[in-house]
Amino acid sequence: MSLFDAIARHASLTPQQPALQGSQGVLDYQTLWQQIQRLADRLQQAGIARLALQLDNGLPWALIDLACTRAGIVVIPVPHFFSPEQQAWLLASSGADALVGPEHEGWQACEPLTLSVGELPLWRKQPAQVPPLPVGTAKITYTSGSTGQPKGVCLSLEQMMAVCDSLARRVAPARVEKHLTLLPLTTLLENLTGLYVPLLTGACSQIPSLKELGFEGSSKLDPATLGRALLHWPSHSLVLVPELLRLLLALCGANGALAERLATLRFIAVGGGKVAPELIRHARELGMPVYEGYGLSECGSVVALNGPEEHRLGSVGQPLPHCRIAIAADGEILVEGAAMLGYLGTDEPPPSQIATGDLGHLDEQGYLHITGRKKNLQITAFGRNFSPEWVEAQAQLCPAILRIVIFGDGQPANVALIQPLPGADGQLAQQIEQLNQRLPDYARIHHWLPVALDQHPELLTANGRPRRERIYHHFSRQISQCLTGERS
Repeated sequence: MSLFDAIARHASLTPQQPALQGSQGVLDYQTLWQQIQRLADRLQQAGIARLALQLDNGLPWALIDLACTRAGIVVIPVPHFFSPEQQAWLLASSGADALVGPEHEGWQACEPLTLSVGELPLWRKQPAQVPPLPVGTAKITYTSGSTGQPKGVCLSLEQMMAVCDSLARRVAPARVEKHLTLLPLTTLLENLTGLYVPLLTGACSQIPSLKELGFEGSSKLDPATLGRALLHWPSHSLVLVPELLRLLLALCGANGALAERLATLRFIAVGGGKVAPELIRHARELGMPVYEGYGLSECGSVVALNGPEEHRLGSVGQPLPHCRIAIAADGEILVEGAAMLGYLGTDEPPPSQIATGDLGHLDEQGYLHITGRKKNLQITAFGRNFSPEWVEAQAQLCPAILRIVIFGDGQPANVALIQPLPGADGQLAQQIEQLNQRLPDYARIHHWLPVALDQHPELLTANGRPRRERIYHHFSRQISQCLTGERS
């Protein structure tokens, strides 16, 4: 069943069932379906081909996204974590001829879009360039990338629905009736899991603004505000990145009411980076049903996920039903049956197989295990190989560490750049010593530098993952000084 067939069916069978909930109010399925159709007609009549969407999380974001998709208008989410220069580049290079969001230079104001949740500014512009799109493109989602400009990944509605249908089946035993969006909806992962999957299954998507949740920019977060928001929005499921999971575990230690609330959740997915199995085990001991998954934008997001009935600690789960996973001779993970249509501006046919760039293996039960990034493999000056993601995942068990990035390729010693949790600087040395005792000598942290990575948003992806190459170039002088001291 398609997304809009599902919404129409819910509107007919359970018209008063809440579909979307946010600070702007509540929309039941009947009202949602009416507004999608009305807004889709308005946008179609305006002759819009590609619409850039630059709003905070909330009901307006969801309505515009759904109406455009219904109308056959390509949606281009504009990530809030992009710099102003990147946002301007995206608008200019994507071929967008309409924009819902703040004013940008060169765009002309049109009659606002009137919704039940308020008026939204609509801007139009004749694009100077219109790069070709693969046939069937419904959404262009931009990868964060580690170097250079982000790439526009073109996805069809059919591909996104295949992912959503697989997710709905894998999570079905949890009986999720309310999902709370914590990640930006501009992130494909939350767009699908937090908006489309609930609507596909007749559940309610709760969409507070990122500001209400305590987020500021791409990587700053006020823990106290997040804790209050989680108490204010009782839900059944969440999608987290590893650092959010660590933060919630820390909050639970100081807030008994929050710990009790999180223990009532039915499903918590965590992805976007390697997670230490001990971290998930600790969460489950507190009653939090945490399940690790794996995916990437070029595959339409999630390709593997642990579920309530099939899960294995240390893995990212079995492949979802819509795709197949194989392992290349060099250990690289290959995905078939879930390929994007292509990149924006290219005429190449859609790939039949996606080489993920990640290393891993499938165990005897078909569970996928991730070991690291192929390009990040570190080979020390003594010829020993290790994946920095493995060490960084082990460091998640150190309460004083918020973020960590390790460098040691071609060097006699490893250097870690560490962002401590506020007020935890004095505990770092002891915790690093304890961490090193669990690691082989070639993977240990020999030198470390305290750095505030969140003060440099350009060094982090949307999910807070480190852009390793950018970080290395930014701090190369300090890293070299550490290594020079090692040799002297």
